[in-house]
Amino acid sequence: MKRRAFLATGGAAFAGGCLGLGAGGSGYDIGMTSMSFEPETLSVPAGTTVVWKNTNSRAHTVTAYEDRIPEAAEYFATGGFDSEDEAREQWYANGGGNLYGGETFSYTVEVPGTYEYFCVPHEGGGMVGRIEVSE
Repeated sequence: MKRRAFLATGGAAFAGGCLGLGAGGSGYDIGMTSMSFEPETLSVPAGTTVVWKNTNSRAHTVTAYEDRIPEAAEYFATGGFDSEDEAREQWYANGGGNLYGGETFSYTVEVPGTYEYFCVPHEGGGMVGRIEVSE
C-alpha cells in the first residue's frame, strides 16, 4: 500500500483504530485516491452505512459488480443506476455517476456477504474494492 496516499485519504484515522463513519472526524469509511479505493477491503457488520469520499481531484464512480454482491442485496452505483450495464453506459455517454473531489456516496449493506465494486473510468487500472459484511 502506498503509505503517503493512504495517510492522505484517511489512513491516519485507520492507523489509530478509528476508521468508520464519522470516526476521527473523517466523515467517511473509504477514500478514493487517483487510482485506488483506500482501504481496498473494508469489513463491517450488516446494517452499516458505508460512506465513500472522493479525496482526489479526479472524478470517480462507485459501481457494484452486479454478479459480485449477495443475491438478496440491492444494487448500488453512484448516479442511482439500477444495473451495472446502465452505470457503464451512462458513464461512457455523459460521465453519469461521477463523484468529484470532496463529494460523497453512501450505501447501507443490509445482507451479509461480499460486495465487490469498481470505478468505471479506472477499472482497467485496478481501481476495485470489496466490502466484507458479517452478521
